[in-house]
Amino acid sequence: MRQSLHAVTLVVPDYDEAIAFYTQTLSFSLLQDIDLGGGKRWVRIAPAGAQQGSLLLAQANGPEQAAAIGNQTGGRVGFFLQTDDFQRDYTAMKAAGVTFEETPRHEPYGTVAVWRDPFGNRWDLIEFS
Repeated sequence: MRQSLHAVTLVVPDYDEAIAFYTQTLSFSLLQDIDLGGGKRWVRIAPAGAQQGSLLLAQANGPEQAAAIGNQTGGRVGFFLQTDDFQRDYTAMKAAGVTFEETPRHEPYGTVAVWRDPFGNRWDLIEFS
């Protein structure tokens, strides 16, 4: 048997705002943007050069989903952006206005720094050793 994790849903306030941030600020690729009718879309993005795995952007529908924006993982880091060159990407992200919560730190598994997207989701930028 062969399985893989295809996508993880990220609830956002607005499709186009989220697409703009991830594709323009972070240079993610827009893999799909399909109109499903009734205001719903199938929007998948992935980091540039990613071979598998993606984020499915889902515009919040109603107050319960809106309340989850930026807190889908209970305040923990919930997303991990792996890089092959930490310093390059850290510098570029800071120059693009990405908010880092800390200075880079070295852990036994690699170099890491926590950052937030404009919707409040906490991410690790990480280069594994």
